Amino acid sequence: SSVTGFGLILDPSGTFSISPTVVGRVYAADYAPPTPANLLTGVNNEVTAYNDAAGRAPADSLNYLAGAVTGPQTLTRGLYKWTTAVTVSGTITLNGGVNDVFIFQVADTLNFTGSANIVLTGGARACNVIWQSADQVTLAGGAQAKGVLLGKKAIVGQSGAQLAPGRALAQTAVTMIANTVQAPTC
Repeated sequence: SSVTGFGLILDPSGTFSISPTVVGRVYAADYAPPTPANLLTGVNNEVTAYNDAAGRAPADSLNYLAGAVTGPQTLTRGLYKWTTAVTVSGTITLNGGVNDVFIFQVADTLNFTGSANIVLTGGARACNVIWQSADQVTLAGGAQAKGVLLGKKAIVGQSGAQLAPGRALAQTAVTMIANTVQAPTC
């Protein structure tokens, strides 16, 4: 419902803004058509993606490391499910081919500490890495995450966190403070 914290320059078309601090375009619900309809479609698509990821079964791994996913660790493709909160720290390597899918279902909060470093090897692609949280996703300053973050409540990127490549999609709010976010190319 709002975009704040940096200067926006509205394009003459009224459908988007630009900013010196953003590479690309900024869209808001009160901009000229078709922007509101496009944003509504985007929100509906996020809900569909979230529900799909949350509804996947059966889990290949249940409550892996009791939710304290501390590297160095190497994980292979599959569905990882937690019934608790999850904290990711250290180097976590996701090793798989270009078509391998990694889904991380988290029933509570998902926290990437400042030491978290997600590494993709073997051809694994960020667009096939899904982090689904039924609560808030937090990227602490210094975290280097990769993949698609789907948050039920919110996604918070603290200053200096990176999501590259990746996407941050939440049903309530995405708050970024001096973060690097780069869309995956798939």
